[in-house]
Amino acid sequence: MAESAIGIELGVVAAYLVLALSVGIVGYRLTGSDAEDYYLASRSLGTIVLLFTTFATLLSAFTFFGGPNLTYGAGPEWILVMGLMDGILFAILWYVIGYRQWLVGERHGYVTLGEMLGDRFASARLRYLVAGVSLFWLFPYIMLQQMGAGEALVGLTSGAVPYWAGAALITVFMIIYVAASGLRGVAWTDTLQGIFMLGIIWIAVAWVLSSAGGMDSVSTALATSNPEFLSLGGGLYSPQWMISTAVTIAFGVTMFPQINQRFFVAKSATVLKRSFTLWPILVLLLFVPAFLLGSWAAGLGISVPSGSNVIPVLLTEYTPAWFAALVVAGAMAAMMSSSDSMLLSGSSYLTRDIYRPLINPTASTSREGWIGRFGVAGFALATFAASLFRPGTLVEIGDTAFGGFAQLTLPVLIALYWSQTTRQGMFAGIAGSQVFYLLHVFIPSTTIAGVTVFGSTYLTWDFALYGIVLSLVLTVGVSLITTAGADEQTEAFAVGSRSQSRAD
Repeated sequence: MAESAIGIELGVVAAYLVLALSVGIVGYRLTGSDAEDYYLASRSLGTIVLLFTTFATLLSAFTFFGGPNLTYGAGPEWILVMGLMDGILFAILWYVIGYRQWLVGERHGYVTLGEMLGDRFASARLRYLVAGVSLFWLFPYIMLQQMGAGEALVGLTSGAVPYWAGAALITVFMIIYVAASGLRGVAWTDTLQGIFMLGIIWIAVAWVLSSAGGMDSVSTALATSNPEFLSLGGGLYSPQWMISTAVTIAFGVTMFPQINQRFFVAKSATVLKRSFTLWPILVLLLFVPAFLLGSWAAGLGISVPSGSNVIPVLLTEYTPAWFAALVVAGAMAAMMSSSDSMLLSGSSYLTRDIYRPLINPTASTSREGWIGRFGVAGFALATFAASLFRPGTLVEIGDTAFGGFAQLTLPVLIALYWSQTTRQGMFAGIAGSQVFYLLHVFIPSTTIAGVTVFGSTYLTWDFALYGIVLSLVLTVGVSLITTAGADEQTEAFAVGSRSQSRAD
């Protein structure tokens, strides 16, 4: 690739990232020093901003690069998993958990999930456990964004820019961005990026189809080279795999710190309800074209170099260099959008759930803010170092993190609705399922007396689902045989549907 073309591409990427950073800085100038404003934008987000900040926060490397890579290799049924199943499942969970959490958070002023559960069960240790589990699984998902950025620039520049440089670029930007902006700036940038990515991906589809000879030509090429892609199911896409993956991703997304905190930020219940109603439509509008591009690339004979992603390579082949760069720039900005939200939420968990209650209960707001910023920098640098070892594919890493977060979902759901849930039940449900899941992630599959233990599946169903069921059984079972402590606030989550408690 000519040096001039590479210069144009890198210039487009840099300009877009600087524009995103500028919007964040404007948000910073309007952000107050108190935690509720910095982390939750004073619970003031309207429908469009809430919908798109949630949307853009999920536009990660897993979605934008990992998904098309999967459809490139296995076929387009990934659209059903992410577009239909998770679009609908997450919208339901947003209502069932998110709406209840919004009511509780508005009444008591909670900022983090650990704060809410620790207060309800009068347990600092439960608060530490929830924060610790969340930060642990946040680590690989932030690393995934850095890997995606590195691979994107490799593909865009045909290897002229090394992998480590792209990973370093997004790391530096997200450290600066989080240090300079609270949720208000993040949400504004997310909205612009979400709208931009939605438009640009459909333009990319139209451009590729036009350059490749139209839909009939692309379909014929796919039918010739990969006929199995045109039939439903087969290969990777067994019903058990698709359902297991959809459930663990939807449950995991619900407990992601950067997503879960957005359940607190709507300015009214009406805003919240509009947002989760529109969610499945927005998901389909992005995932369908992105994943189709991956499948079409297989039919068009696109060869993806090792360490690269299919989308940049496809666009480099069928669109002008500046447009391919613009799409990758938007994707990198989307990854930065995910990363900054993760780091912002991680900062709140670190400072409010660990540092303040465990180390310095009397810390000033200013000191807490600086601790959070140093924590963000350290966390980002650690994930960058880990990303250089590239410990798996984008989909593998993302799926592992989703499964870890998914183990939290049912204990939280039970606590929100069942007043007989006890402190011991919550510890058993959360810790027990996490231990089960971690053993299966880190211990190789072993056969003992003809029985496979620590396998990836049992009776063809993913082990993550068994962990989710275990969390339910332990939370309910232990709660039934234990008695709530006198200090537990058993009625703390008994809130009504005050749908107009704030002005719309």
